[in-house]
Amino acid sequence: MHCLPLFFLVALTVTLTPGPAFALVVQTALIHGRTCALASIAGNAVAVLSWGALSAAGVSALIAADRLAYDTLRILGAAYLIGLGLRGLWRRHADTGPDVGRVPERRPASRALRRGLVNGLANPKLAVFFVALLPQFLGPGSAMLLPGVLMAAVIVAFDVLVYGAVAVGVAAFAARIRPRLVARVDRVGVAVLLGFGVRLATEAR
Repeated sequence: MHCLPLFFLVALTVTLTPGPAFALVVQTALIHGRTCALASIAGNAVAVLSWGALSAAGVSALIAADRLAYDTLRILGAAYLIGLGLRGLWRRHADTGPDVGRVPERRPASRALRRGLVNGLANPKLAVFFVALLPQFLGPGSAMLLPGVLMAAVIVAFDVLVYGAVAVGVAAFAARIRPRLVARVDRVGVAVLLGFGVRLATEAR
């Protein structure tokens, strides 16, 4: 692999650029706590590793080149994000009456893990990202599978470190403020998820 320090810089930049995975981690930590947020990070990590392997095997290139496949994945991803946002709106609407502002019950971590996994797998930009990234750091004739997985693992490592710190911090913040304020901050997270979903659904390739 060529220009290893440059790749580390690219991987860190990718992690620090807010996207659907980051928004989901923050929203999960705020409402469902640290354990669920860490489970969501684990699910996203599996998705990133999967896209790295698929890219190295050439599957991502097929998706990126096929308009129908790409658009199908894009619409599914957008529908999933919008669905998460609408569920958040419904939860906020349901929290009325004498229990308004209460902190919701903690959901099983397995469900948060699935949300993180599906959110990552349904993101066609990961396919395009790895298709564009792999050749830039591999020499001519290099085997693709192992380097592709290793590159994805580096990105996952940065994700776990950064997103993990965010999850712990947001969960601690939520535990120390009034439930009504948690609900208000959650509305921002819901709006962000909806925004990412709408943008993914309407953007041109």
